[in-house]
Amino acid sequence: MKTPRQYKQTAHDQAAQQKDFWLRLMVAFVLIVIFFAVLLGRFIYLQVIKHDEFVAKATSNRISLIPTAPTRGEVVDVNGVVLAHNYPAYSLEIVPSNLEGKIDDTIEALRNYVDITEADLRRFKKFRAEFRSYEKIPLKLKLAPDEAARLASQLYRFRGVEINARTFREYPYGQLTAHFLGYIGRISDRDQKKLDEENLASLYRGSTHIGKSGLESYYERQLHGSPGYQEVEKDAYGNVVRVLKTVPAKTGQTLRLAMDIRLQQEADRLMSGRRGAMVAIDPQTGGILAFVSKPSFDPNLFIDGIDTETWKGLNEDWQRPLINRVTQGLYPPGSTFKPFMGMALLESGKITQSTVIPAPGAWSIPGSRHQFRDSVRSGHGSANLSKAIQVSSDTFFYRLGYELGIDKTAPYLAEFGLGSPTGIDLPNEYRGVLPSKEWKAKRFAKSKNPSAREWQPAEMVSVSIGQGYNTYTPLQMAHATASLANDGVVYRPHMVKELLDHERRQITLIEPKPTRNIPFKYSNFEYVKQGMVKVLRPGGTAWRVGAGLPYNMGGKTGTAQVVQIKQGQSYNAAALAEQHRDHAWFIAFAPVEKPKIAIAVILENGGWGANAAPLARSLSDYYLLKLNAGAAGNSQTATPGALTTDNPLLAGNEPTTKSMPALSAFQAAYDAARQVSPGAADVRQ
Repeated sequence: MKTPRQYKQTAHDQAAQQKDFWLRLMVAFVLIVIFFAVLLGRFIYLQVIKHDEFVAKATSNRISLIPTAPTRGEVVDVNGVVLAHNYPAYSLEIVPSNLEGKIDDTIEALRNYVDITEADLRRFKKFRAEFRSYEKIPLKLKLAPDEAARLASQLYRFRGVEINARTFREYPYGQLTAHFLGYIGRISDRDQKKLDEENLASLYRGSTHIGKSGLESYYERQLHGSPGYQEVEKDAYGNVVRVLKTVPAKTGQTLRLAMDIRLQQEADRLMSGRRGAMVAIDPQTGGILAFVSKPSFDPNLFIDGIDTETWKGLNEDWQRPLINRVTQGLYPPGSTFKPFMGMALLESGKITQSTVIPAPGAWSIPGSRHQFRDSVRSGHGSANLSKAIQVSSDTFFYRLGYELGIDKTAPYLAEFGLGSPTGIDLPNEYRGVLPSKEWKAKRFAKSKNPSAREWQPAEMVSVSIGQGYNTYTPLQMAHATASLANDGVVYRPHMVKELLDHERRQITLIEPKPTRNIPFKYSNFEYVKQGMVKVLRPGGTAWRVGAGLPYNMGGKTGTAQVVQIKQGQSYNAAALAEQHRDHAWFIAFAPVEKPKIAIAVILENGGWGANAAPLARSLSDYYLLKLNAGAAGNSQTATPGALTTDNPLLAGNEPTTKSMPALSAFQAAYDAARQVSPGAADVRQ
């Protein structure tokens, strides 16, 4: 039996336990209230405060924008014959990160349905090193229709393998147009970096290729077009449920060249089996009529990545087919330099048109025993400038060039653009070398011998006949010839005549406007030109080529030394390796009264300049006697539209604007030419 004290203690303990219970209950209640308050607050934050933001995010997860690459613009000749175009085909592609099993096993299994060649495997291996694992890597670029159909029914067995429709670039004339069209290639890390720096990356979303060389590179902005996009709704697995909106891509512009592909074919035929270059310009506009660099290459090999063996073969070929000799081949001009040197002599006042001086078989600098020989051992007696050009007297120019000196000579020669880029609408044009005291000091600045940096008066002797430090491109020589033939009215050489904008249905014309006028006397131009006419007449160095000419033509032969011949020795081509033999040059223009074509031809190691003259004559005959009437009919003024461009060529020539109706004639011809390309079958690769 409990005592009162024990009862009292028990009641106290019960009260304490009850108090502790209620305390715990209150703490639990408070915690529950706080917990629910936090949940409520978070709910309000997410559902009220952040409502708009999360709705947008949810929508973005559900709705995506898929970029669509634009169709690249085409390139056509003056008559609308297609030189570069696009065509659709199916491509077999692999996403390595999505594959099940080894990639080699997958490829081997695919061979049961598709013909996968060793070249395909080499290309795929190269792409794997460049692509990311989650990107689609082409295994076979162009599936045959039966291959695509056969594999499509079995595609469910190959996770990570896709058949995709792609647009491919093609150059139907292959080697014939390679050096001026250039080619496109896959966008590299270097290309992407440049696009990022220029804030152009957004224009290339969905695109895989970019212009790498030639017109494809120079006019990349115009040819590429603008991307479009599809706004699509996706399910939780990322599958497209429906297309909500489509904004079509804008097709790139079409480039229409000044060139008639038939003349290009003729120039290529004439240069067949040779090394060198031939370029023809319209002196009245600066339009390039023919552009041949031999040997050439097939640009189609580069579009989707050239394999290592083929690249090595092209790159190590001693004939250097990848070099664009028209704009990047640097050669001493030989005696084709003499008409321009003659202009310098006349304009400087060193001689007049009636000046006659001795032209012996050899000449020496006063006080020196060294003899500078003429190409004709007996010499030419005495000569004025006209005769010196006709017979190509070296001693005539040796003496007068030495006396005039480099300081007075160089500025006159520079007026013809020698030693400066012509500004043609092609990338990476070389500037050549017009020697001067300043040039030599800079060129040999690192020489420990002070005299090597100083101009020696004797160096002017070889310079005056187009040897020595003189080096120019065939394009520079053709440009200088066109400027001389045009009495000093200078036009910038250009490949592209018009740009056709399909979206705006407008044409932008690169309107030919003189860039400048050479400030020389008209009578001196006419005098030198008549001397060049005599070159193709009896007594001239190319008189056989001039026989039977139905029109007046002016020209100049040139033989450019590759190796120096020692004093007292004679040139013997048979004793020299082919690479050490002289180059053969010829420049020409016709008709003399109003020239329509100016030509420069160089045959590497081709011997005497007269060997190059027949090629220029044949090309001129073909253009003036066979194509000239057609060319005149095709030279109607096109209808340029208001088009913005960053190309300096277009900015310099001030493209003009014309209304839509006149576009239809060319558009119809262009559309018809896309169906049938005249002459294409003759040269397709």
